[in-house]
Amino acid sequence: MSAPNVPPQVPAPAPNVLPQVPAPAPMPPAAAAPSTELPRHHVHHSYIWLESVRTIFIIAVCVVVANFSTIIGLVAEEGMGAEAGFIMAVAGIGTLVVILITFGIVAGLRVVGYKHLYFTVGPDEFTLCSGIFNKKQVHVPYQRVQSVDQRATLLQRLFGVCTVSIDTAGGAANKAVVVPYVTKAQAEWLRAELYNRKNALAAQAAVASGMAGAASATATGMAGAPVPQSVEAGVAAMAQGAAAFAGNVPSPAVAGNVLDVGAEAWSQVGGVFAGPAQDTGRVTYEYGLTNKELFFAGLSNTTSVGLIFAGLVVGVLQIVSFIFDVMGDAADGAVESAVAFAGSQASAYLIGAVSVGIIVLVLVLWVFSALGSCIGYGGFKARRRNNRIEVEYGLLQHTFQGIDIDRVQSVVVKQSFIRRLLGYCELSLGKIDAATGEDSGNKQNTLANQGIIIHPFVKMNRVPEILAGLVPEFSDLPQEAKPVAKVALRRAVLRQSIWFGGGFWLAVVVTVCLMVFGWVNGEVATGGIELDSEDLFLLSIGWNVIVVGGYALAAVLFIVDIVNAVLWARESSFAYNHRFMQVSNGGLSRETVSFPRQKIQFGCTKSNPLQRRAGTDTLLATTAAGSGGTTTTLIDASHADAMAWLDWLKPGGNQ
Repeated sequence: MSAPNVPPQVPAPAPNVLPQVPAPAPMPPAAAAPSTELPRHHVHHSYIWLESVRTIFIIAVCVVVANFSTIIGLVAEEGMGAEAGFIMAVAGIGTLVVILITFGIVAGLRVVGYKHLYFTVGPDEFTLCSGIFNKKQVHVPYQRVQSVDQRATLLQRLFGVCTVSIDTAGGAANKAVVVPYVTKAQAEWLRAELYNRKNALAAQAAVASGMAGAASATATGMAGAPVPQSVEAGVAAMAQGAAAFAGNVPSPAVAGNVLDVGAEAWSQVGGVFAGPAQDTGRVTYEYGLTNKELFFAGLSNTTSVGLIFAGLVVGVLQIVSFIFDVMGDAADGAVESAVAFAGSQASAYLIGAVSVGIIVLVLVLWVFSALGSCIGYGGFKARRRNNRIEVEYGLLQHTFQGIDIDRVQSVVVKQSFIRRLLGYCELSLGKIDAATGEDSGNKQNTLANQGIIIHPFVKMNRVPEILAGLVPEFSDLPQEAKPVAKVALRRAVLRQSIWFGGGFWLAVVVTVCLMVFGWVNGEVATGGIELDSEDLFLLSIGWNVIVVGGYALAAVLFIVDIVNAVLWARESSFAYNHRFMQVSNGGLSRETVSFPRQKIQFGCTKSNPLQRRAGTDTLLATTAAGSGGTTTTLIDASHADAMAWLDWLKPGGNQ
């Protein structure tokens, strides 16, 4: 007879009792533990003398500008006599002494500040220490690093130093952490170190999340459950990175232009204190600018032309005012002669010559502005390195921008009127920008609300190729666009040509001015208002210019507003799928913004009484791009499409 199947007796576990360990004896001072203080990395010593020279130069320019009007007034009153010369010499010597004393004070402060300006790279965070009297420590956890940029002026490039700006994911609430005057090698090492430590911490978190998910699935008997989204994203990123390093991602030949020779020379020379080049990872995709793209990018920049021309106009007006002040009573006779000359036939030739001269001057300014823009884009390169995007440009003043792909908020395709005529666009990436950083007396400007321009002037048919190579994560953009409502055309014409139309309101202003001038002429004719010859001259010129030129410009602007409204109604639309949303606003200039659904901070619709009567709504989607967030707007979408979009925007919608 077999023995009964009795389970073996397993001894009960012993109670969890901690062993009694005697307390350690106190360590004598001589055997104290070694210090674990992190090594301090000081900025380059050029911070002392280059920053002092820059500060003194600014002070000297301000002093000269402030004393210029005083010197001109002295010459106008006293003439170029011995007394005026003596006063000018004394003023010059005094100014030089003040500048030298100021230079000594500034240099002394820089020497003391240099000793207290350093950074450390710890296991979890980056720390920047500064301040002489008021000590300041800025701690940046590696997970919060948004982008690492570097910029160098011409003087900094000559000496091989630059300024590093570390942006965190705080937008306008935070300032960029600025590390001034580090060598080029030190900047490259710091950038690679920050990204490597950030990626290492992210990988540890992903592994820990994956292990926790697997343990939970095993414990609950759900081994076939889907892998968490964070682990899937981490596995996909690692697979993509492995494929890129294996050479499976093709990289086209880098386009070149005539200015790339200068950029290569800068790279080889580096600067006096640049240091050896650092290995920051393998590049899997890279491109530059062709000669045609560089030329068009330079010509498209007209902002500096307007500023220079406005400055020249203001300067001419100041000179005319100074001449009237110097001439005194003799100015009345000159004005009377000018008024008489204005009625002669010779004045027409003079006006024509002046007009041609102004046109030639504007063209010359445009050419110089284009050359400056081309030099500013010299050496342009955009590349994909590991999981981050890098853009650098600038032949004289160099700018380097780098951002992780997970920090990209949007892709923006922008076409100005000139770019639309030529079939080109400006391609940029929206990112979170910190506010203007200021540290240790160094101010650093950011490209807030502009993001990173990854191509300033590119053919529209090349955009898909660039996005596929540089940001393949944005390859699944929506294709089926929903246009604005049909009634949007009528509303756009009224809105852009009447309510907000520049031409319509300019005509109103010209009409009001015409009525005022008519009243003034009537009062002058009846003797109610007495004007001298100078005022009459200015009044006669203003009458003709304001009436004729104003109405002509108003008519042109009114037609442009109508054309822009029609194009906007035809081309504006929005689209969305399970991952992305895309908004296009057309017109004479066009902009298309594409952003992931997970980057939308919040979205809403709004409508005024007129829109509700027309059955339309305005869509607003806000992302964290820029220094305070960016809201992408589409006016007059149909009410049904707007409600469907709100359903998609809800958690779990359209999955």
